[in-house]
Amino acid sequence: MTAYNKQSDSELAELFRAGDDTAFKEIYLRYDKLLFLYAFNKLRDEDEAKDAVQDVFVWLLKNRSSLILKTTLSGYLYKSTLNKIFDIFRHKDIVKKYIDEGDYFIDADSKETDYLIREKDIFLLIEKEIAAMPPRMKEVYELKRKQYLSTKEIAEQLNISENTVSNHLKKASKHLKTRLGIVIYVLFILNS
Repeated sequence: MTAYNKQSDSELAELFRAGDDTAFKEIYLRYDKLLFLYAFNKLRDEDEAKDAVQDVFVWLLKNRSSLILKTTLSGYLYKSTLNKIFDIFRHKDIVKKYIDEGDYFIDADSKETDYLIREKDIFLLIEKEIAAMPPRMKEVYELKRKQYLSTKEIAEQLNISENTVSNHLKKASKHLKTRLGIVIYVLFILNS
């Protein structure tokens, strides 16, 4: 039995092209939230961002047999999402403004660009989930992860027990693992 979550993007693309629907599901789970954040950042409209991402995945399903990647799967998906965004801008007659600013052009073949886009989107996703925590949990978590205070220092600063600090940190970690998935969470911890 294939462990789809352990497959590389290129392996998933091959399985998907060969007709494997579970590979498509894994691609969707891997990129849906990230592509949504990317589209939302550009469009600033939740419904339009969801529609753009959905259109990309629908097109992918309809054209699976003719899918030929000349770049990475992620680069392909981001570029496809960007094209959908431009379609929306064109429809609104404001694409000229964005072209003039030059902010939105990316080289999908560049691994560095792909990495930076994904890293930025993951960072935004993590920050959103931290902001959604209950106030005290968020405060404890930020003192630990952003100001690098020890459990004892946090307890003294907030006038609470060390046990309470530990409980908040455990709950915060569980919240992030649940909301972000274990892979993104581990990458976040390793890079912070």
